[in-house]
Amino acid sequence: MKFSFEWLKYFLETQASVAEISARLNAIGIEVEGLEDPAEKLAGFRVAEVLTAGPHPDADKLQVLTVDTGEGDPVQVVCGAPNARAGMKGVLGLAGAVVPANGMQLRKNAIRGVESNGMMCSTRELELGDDHEGIIELPADAPVGQDFATYHGASPIFDVAITPNRPDCMGVYGVARDLAAAGLGTLKPLRDDVTPGSFPCPVEIRTDDAEGCPAFYGRVIRGVTNGASPEWMQQRLISAGQRPISALVDITNYMMLAFGRPAHVYDLARLTGAVVARRARDGEQVLALNEKTYTLDPSMTVIADDNGVHDIAGIMGGEHSSVTDGTTDVLLEIAYFNPEQIGVTGRKLGLATDARTRFERGVDPAWLDGGLEGLTSLILRLCGGEASDVVRAGSAPSAPKIIAYDPALSARLGGVQVDEAEQRQILAALDFTVSDDWQVTVPLRRHDVEGAADIVEEVVRIHGLEHVQSVPLTGNVGVARPTATPAQVLERKLRRAAAGRGLNEAITWSFLPPAEAEHFASGNGGLWILDNPISEDMKAMRPSLIPGLLSAAKRNLDRGATSLRLFEIGRSYLRGEGGMSGERPTLGVVLAGEKTPRGWAAGKAANFDAFDAKAEALALLEEAGAPVANLMVMDGSGDQFHPGQSATLRLGPKKVLARFGTLHPATLAAFDVDGPVVAVEIFLDAIPARKAAAFARTHYAPPALQAVTRDFAFLVPQALPAGDLLRAVKGAGRDLPWANIVDARIFDLFAGQGVPEGQKSLAVEVTLQPGEKSYKDEEIKAISEKIVAAAAKLGGELRG
Repeated sequence: MKFSFEWLKYFLETQASVAEISARLNAIGIEVEGLEDPAEKLAGFRVAEVLTAGPHPDADKLQVLTVDTGEGDPVQVVCGAPNARAGMKGVLGLAGAVVPANGMQLRKNAIRGVESNGMMCSTRELELGDDHEGIIELPADAPVGQDFATYHGASPIFDVAITPNRPDCMGVYGVARDLAAAGLGTLKPLRDDVTPGSFPCPVEIRTDDAEGCPAFYGRVIRGVTNGASPEWMQQRLISAGQRPISALVDITNYMMLAFGRPAHVYDLARLTGAVVARRARDGEQVLALNEKTYTLDPSMTVIADDNGVHDIAGIMGGEHSSVTDGTTDVLLEIAYFNPEQIGVTGRKLGLATDARTRFERGVDPAWLDGGLEGLTSLILRLCGGEASDVVRAGSAPSAPKIIAYDPALSARLGGVQVDEAEQRQILAALDFTVSDDWQVTVPLRRHDVEGAADIVEEVVRIHGLEHVQSVPLTGNVGVARPTATPAQVLERKLRRAAAGRGLNEAITWSFLPPAEAEHFASGNGGLWILDNPISEDMKAMRPSLIPGLLSAAKRNLDRGATSLRLFEIGRSYLRGEGGMSGERPTLGVVLAGEKTPRGWAAGKAANFDAFDAKAEALALLEEAGAPVANLMVMDGSGDQFHPGQSATLRLGPKKVLARFGTLHPATLAAFDVDGPVVAVEIFLDAIPARKAAAFARTHYAPPALQAVTRDFAFLVPQALPAGDLLRAVKGAGRDLPWANIVDARIFDLFAGQGVPEGQKSLAVEVTLQPGEKSYKDEEIKAISEKIVAAAAKLGGELRG
């Protein structure tokens, strides 16, 4: 929220400087995000008088002016403004000045052969308004030669961040109240104007939606003149980032920005019948002031007459009843709307407005009459007219919260001792009422104060957080015990291991577009769809980490990356049947692009394949302590993966620890990614916990004897997975106490001539590690026979 120093001082009697106010705002919880001094932009511009004006010798629409700058001889300026004339006073930009509107630096130059020593400026060029029809005309008593910034009274502009729990500070007056309570001045009382009606209100006003609009107040003012708003109001609106439109519109905007109270004004001639706050009918439409048409539903509150909707209640007015320059009679509306309903409506329609921001955070329900009287007073003063009686339909919440408070809580909860008298003074300055027995009545506008702890917050922030002493925490002497859980330790270990393997960590959104989430929901149950998403593109909780990593890979590939190795550790969110659901700690990996860069040494660049995914899965599972040697490679990786190029790693037929492989072309097409891309998903909650002894360090003693290798070639059924054969071979010598098969690996696959149809040849290298003495020939022969027998149980036979 922006406001000028001049506007703040209109409500706050203070001698504090801009720097002091900025520091105090930060101290009391109103963060100053920016501080702008318009005088800096107006440097080099000064009040000047046009002495003579004559035609340009070589241009019909230009004039040559002689301008008095107040210093030395007059200067010559070429000007194209139609209102430039001798005797007028305006604003001259001298050589070296920078035009705020476009950043152009002025300098002496020749225009159509005539020297020009600066520029006479318009309102738009100095960013003081939208008028560009002519140059600025100043009053006759404007002092020639004075800096225009000084003459104009350019005031520094604060840009503050108001947290959602402080809607009472969504107006300049609320900020002034907090500063006054903090001792930086005196809050000026509001004018207690009451305008009695001189005739009955000619319009029926009512609320038919007590839930969405509990209170709807209004009155008619007839005989108004809607011209431009006065200069002081325009400058305050401009400082807040608002564009002045007309007096009637500017007055409503002024009330909103000054007091945090949105209001609306309708052209009475464009209304028909009663004006009612009601629920919209399904499919009803309204053309809003932003010139867009919105389709409504019965969950939304609207302001309507007999002809239809004129206003999306609390969010934006309609085009059909807006005031114009020809408006003579108006209906004023000031209402209290249900904050939750305003928020839901705004999100459904995708409408973010200043009014919505204030209403959904909660405006002051006690300031309906005060706001209407203030609005009436400004309109009568600036636009003239005659006001009717006030019509009050419904009533706003009026029961204040009363909280039992103990002043000792400031020390116990806030960490600072504040005298009881000072606490009473602070609370009174913030409009809290404190009884003798410390029953605190909360102002209706302070929706954020719900308990005694909130009152402590008010006392401490105004007293000064700088008075809170730093106190060391008490603790036991000695080395602190580990605080990480086994799951956290596992995630940290895997994070280091993945990074050590050359993978780059990515952190992606936990939310996905529903279409992307649906693609990965197959096999994971249903989706969790958020009722209140941050955007429509982030509406579904992710059922897998792969889609987020895949989107990250696409962004990088689109920007020219040739090889991507991404991983992420996070939660996937599953929704099963019967409402059963849960979070799964998961590690996801995506490998895309080239596995090795092209070059004379590497030869032709190769892409990642399913075996690379498998290698990553096994390596990370081994780091996690999974019994990799006992894992089964089985189908069932899911529709997202390519059949025949993917699998699962299981500990038993039903316990899936991971899935890996090449992603299906349909998956890549859904994400608009050029393949191939391989992925891994490891389910951390499925990995069996290791016993404490497994983490103990053991002394490494290399074998004293050399290992022995033996090669076997087996004819096996074509459909037999190679992993099944390896597992059988590794377990072949269990009943031989001296057998020690430490490794087995496939080093060749052959099918074709010499191999019977329906079979394939798998060549296995088996590593035997002798213990205390070398193997004898008969011992190696016995082990070999066990290996051949194990393969035979799977339908394999030793190839001749």
